[in-house]
Amino acid sequence: MSTLAVLLTVYRGTDATALELALDSLAAQTRPADEIVIVEDGPHEVSETIHAFVAKHPEARTVVLKDNVGSGLASQAGLTTIASEYLARLDSDDVAKPERFAVQLDYLEKHPEVAAVGTAMEEFRTHPGDGQAVRALPTDGLEKYVKINSPINNPSVMMRTEAVKAVGGYKNIKHMEDYDLYARLVAGGYGLANLEGSLTYFRVSPEQFSRRTTGMFAAEREMQRNLVSYGLVSKPRATMNLVVRTLYRALPLGLLQRAYAKLFHR
Repeated sequence: MSTLAVLLTVYRGTDATALELALDSLAAQTRPADEIVIVEDGPHEVSETIHAFVAKHPEARTVVLKDNVGSGLASQAGLTTIASEYLARLDSDDVAKPERFAVQLDYLEKHPEVAAVGTAMEEFRTHPGDGQAVRALPTDGLEKYVKINSPINNPSVMMRTEAVKAVGGYKNIKHMEDYDLYARLVAGGYGLANLEGSLTYFRVSPEQFSRRTTGMFAAEREMQRNLVSYGLVSKPRATMNLVVRTLYRALPLGLLQRAYAKLFHR
């Protein structure tokens, strides 16, 4: 029988109520995870919420990091403890719909050529279901799409653990650790896929667009260099990507929100 792990990373500033919703959604899965690994990335304020959940769920455990090391290294710290065949991700403030793991696991078992499968995400602000927008990425041609953008909504992904470890796992690529992982999977000859249905609730806030512009130029430049080194794009294409993606983030807030909706909402 296939085994499944789910990995969450938790940082300073994580909201306890949001985290509780995320954890409860894991416990409510029609196909529960065999392992729930919660990485405590440095000091934070929600240890009580985490420990209460772990106490009730024997399949859950924590990986505690003394210092905040960032998403990439925290994810890698959790990954090294996982032996399950499949690995699902969920952000600490998002929510998985009850059937999500069952649907994705069924898909991966029927498509051995695919190493990672994501879903569309239904956006919400306070309570799952209170929004109308759905964030969706292409469902085919992801090996080409990865050349211009991260091809999978990371809070929605399920992957083959062996494939993730084979390409080096998570690396310390600030803001881009997930995109970098998917790029290495493609460069390694693994397939990617997205399901059309929305199986994840994605929390949005007015601050998310301002956060996306902070420190992003250096991260974008590093990511484009990586795409070149993986053999996915040429240097001229990487330069064009850097310019286009930087200009996109530099748009005034109102235009940025409209452009985001045009590109990703359906």
